[in-house]
Amino acid sequence: MAGSSQLNGAGDPGSPGSPATRRRATILDVASAAGVSRQTVTRAVNDMAGISVETKRRVLEAANALSYRPSRFGRGLVTGGDSQLGLVVSDLRNPYSPELAAAVVRCAAAEGWSVSLVDIGLAGAADRLLHSLHAQVDVIVGYLGEWARGWESRFGATPLILLDADADSRHAGVNLDPSAAIEDLADHLVAVGTRRPVVLDASEPHATSGRGIAMMAALERRGLSPELVHASASTPEHASAVTAQIIRRATPPDAIFAFNDLMALGVLSACRHAGLDVPRDIRVAGVDGLTIGALVAPTLTTLAVDFDEVARHTLELAVSLRDGTPGLGLRRTVSHRLVLRESA
Repeated sequence: MAGSSQLNGAGDPGSPGSPATRRRATILDVASAAGVSRQTVTRAVNDMAGISVETKRRVLEAANALSYRPSRFGRGLVTGGDSQLGLVVSDLRNPYSPELAAAVVRCAAAEGWSVSLVDIGLAGAADRLLHSLHAQVDVIVGYLGEWARGWESRFGATPLILLDADADSRHAGVNLDPSAAIEDLADHLVAVGTRRPVVLDASEPHATSGRGIAMMAALERRGLSPELVHASASTPEHASAVTAQIIRRATPPDAIFAFNDLMALGVLSACRHAGLDVPRDIRVAGVDGLTIGALVAPTLTTLAVDFDEVARHTLELAVSLRDGTPGLGLRRTVSHRLVLRESA
């Protein structure tokens, strides 16, 4: 492997009747006020048969007087509400997360599921959020990282579907495989005369990503000597700062293959500010297939993943896990595809 370098570019809140101190009314409070059983309250507030009109009126009046609001999850147990899917992402500022979420929500709605979304990267209270989520949903899916380790001891038997899980994971998963698309892009870069490619990875020098290793290997198999450059975060800002340094060299690269589309957008920005023509002076490509890549100028060449296909596999696995199928062996794979646009 060629050389590697790192470039970092309303009243007193304490009063007895205030919202801060008032205890929320329970179903037992309503039952006591109306002089009925807990079961009768359940029938009244859920509009179920088995009680008289007068009893129902009395219960609802008591509930209204106490500002009683039934638990949404308790009501679901009684009436059989939608199945609940918990979707975990790590940064909603990254367009990848909302594009994935939109596909999952669309697919889930078509299958009669509701989706609860949490961002464990930005909230700063991941453990609390996950504990709350697992108590509310039938299945959890997402990028869990270290939180997938010891899942059962932390969160009980709530089924888990991992996106891009390690091969040795015991949980169900949908893996995203860019390997074939990486080979296709390497073939294209060679065909158009690339001689000095750079792979811009989102990693530290001692921890090159699997994607970065695959990019390097594909180019090396075709007789090129790519340089591996590390950026400490997978953001446009970090990628732009790194790119600004490497394109000022006496012999700059003629292609940059970025870890993801966001970093590739940062590369395009640095090239534009340096007065370089893309793709005449340098070719640029990313990974993910984000919608924004088709809206910039030049449009971005990318290895695109089909979010709708990811969502379909996710819901199929969720149904299996909800219905009691063990997670071991429940694996799906979605392959990327090369989308050639103006930047390469």
